[in-house]
Amino acid sequence: MMLLGPWFWEGFSRFLVSWFNKGRFAVSMFQVPLKMPPTKVNLCSKVQEVVEEEGEGPSLLDLPELALECILERLSPAELCSMAGVCNSLRDRCRSDHLWEKHLKHKWGRVICEAACKEWQCHIASRKRPSFLDQRNQKGFFGSLVSMWPFSWNKPQCESRNKPTTCLPVDSIMALYLSLESGKFWFPAQVFNRENGHVGFMLSCYDAQLSYDSKTDTFQARYSPFARRAIEESIHWDRLRAPPVETPAHVLHTSDCLNDLKPGDHIEIQWRRSKEFPYGWWYAVVGHQELCDGNENRCRCRYSDTVILEFSQYTPGSRWRRTIVNRKDHREVGNEADGFYGGIRKLYKEEEISKWKQLWPKQIFD
Repeated sequence: MMLLGPWFWEGFSRFLVSWFNKGRFAVSMFQVPLKMPPTKVNLCSKVQEVVEEEGEGPSLLDLPELALECILERLSPAELCSMAGVCNSLRDRCRSDHLWEKHLKHKWGRVICEAACKEWQCHIASRKRPSFLDQRNQKGFFGSLVSMWPFSWNKPQCESRNKPTTCLPVDSIMALYLSLESGKFWFPAQVFNRENGHVGFMLSCYDAQLSYDSKTDTFQARYSPFARRAIEESIHWDRLRAPPVETPAHVLHTSDCLNDLKPGDHIEIQWRRSKEFPYGWWYAVVGHQELCDGNENRCRCRYSDTVILEFSQYTPGSRWRRTIVNRKDHREVGNEADGFYGGIRKLYKEEEISKWKQLWPKQIFD
């Protein structure tokens, strides 16, 4: 028998998903038996009862393994949660890591990094009980979504009621996804132009702990307690990124690009207001030495022991416009008046450079 082509399974799965969405599977409040119960027919002409056995109704589990997997891969997170309430077999399938990994990468891959994964491991290790999501106070769409997810599963009629039920494992990818969506898990990331683009943070990126609000599709950020404003709300996705390096915010980044820097290169440099504050990453462009006229044929700036960094968001003559770093012996430099400059990372990807250009202010500052 010839195998059906992928176009067939795609169309077939779309049909079943549509069927599911229209309420053919009522799974949040009702259990769906996999076998229809017998019905009694009372005949007026006879005294005896006739029990009419119904044949087995169609079941999703009767589908071939490949077809069922194809359907589940096309379900949204909300649909997977609902489908998992049908029976134990679908529960186990619908919380499989390979299904949720796709959803996690699609929505959260841009802001979740290795540090967030490590923090998640610490988070689940500190949990005393495997059931970790408390839906009682959850509101909005996500609240209704997780309310459909039973942590103590009711058995369908066809399955044994004596078998123990299991809760959602806290170390599963599904658990991570639901914790992010509910805002229960605060994860580390970086925020561009903190404090809604305050002039003092223009073209910078700071580390923060973030919590998601599914009702507004925005984030709340908690910054270092030394910051002037420790909490910021209503942060949109386009102001977030995963930390590009693993250097903690209070640690000097090891610069491995100093010998390669030349005029026109785009860089990020650590800067902090005082020794007690964490570093933020600030965007700058490598400029020419004071005596260089900028002519490419005569420019020798790349061979100089010092590197000029230009912060073009500030006006010429501003004390924030330029700074000089030592190419050969770079370390944290600065003072309490002008702040302290730390490590440098060169930007090689056009995606990173274009992101900074998108954040460029409409006017320059003094």
